[in-house]
Amino acid sequence: MPLTRSEPEAVPRPHLLVVEDEEEIRALIERYFGNHGFRVSTAADGMVMRETIRREHVDLVLLDLGLPHEDGFELCRYLREHWHGAIIMVTGRSESVDRVVGLELGADDYVTKPFDLRELLARVRSVMRRVLPATTEADAVPHETWLVFAGFRLNPRTRVLLDAQGVEVALTSGEHELLQVLLNHPNRVLSRDQLMGYTHGRDAGPYDRAIDVQIGRLRRKIEHDPAHPQLIKSVRGAGYLFTPQVQRR
Repeated sequence: MPLTRSEPEAVPRPHLLVVEDEEEIRALIERYFGNHGFRVSTAADGMVMRETIRREHVDLVLLDLGLPHEDGFELCRYLREHWHGAIIMVTGRSESVDRVVGLELGADDYVTKPFDLRELLARVRSVMRRVLPATTEADAVPHETWLVFAGFRLNPRTRVLLDAQGVEVALTSGEHELLQVLLNHPNRVLSRDQLMGYTHGRDAGPYDRAIDVQIGRLRRKIEHDPAHPQLIKSVRGAGYLFTPQVQRR
């Protein structure tokens, strides 16, 4: 019998869940992302969203905050409490307060309506690179390597952060990415634009508070006194400075 070469194992397509009440927009995103290698599920409301994440593995949720009869912030809070994937929220162009609140609740990024599908795809891919555990950057770090600083230990591959007592500190994907950037650039002032470039792959706009919000959330998790931070210091007019020494073990 002639030998046959086995087919390579198929790589699972990343699974995107679109939570959007407008059927035309759902169909447009589903078709566009399906043509770019994604598996796409859709939900017109929070009930279907909750059922989907309970039933299936979802990598990223694209969440419209403007769902009728439902609080998009409550849905964002629910996702952060019951699910560990990435969240990109969709807001109105002028709703800067919504963006800040959404980031405070743990969203990883945001887009504004109306959005360009190419930009949305770039945003999704950028967040996916940070969230999926099997990234090139994570695989390049030996599995036993920990980044040690100020009594904390971070495993870049598993994204586990332990405090001095060995208790795990829960991080969102955005918080982990920001902490990783700070650990890679200790004792160096990084501007908001630099931090946005490292973590979101884009420049900060004049009213973009995404980095400030995420810095505040990260401080609440690693600082002894977040109101008087010693690990992540603000440098007036320049950006932020990560002060601890960092060791690899």
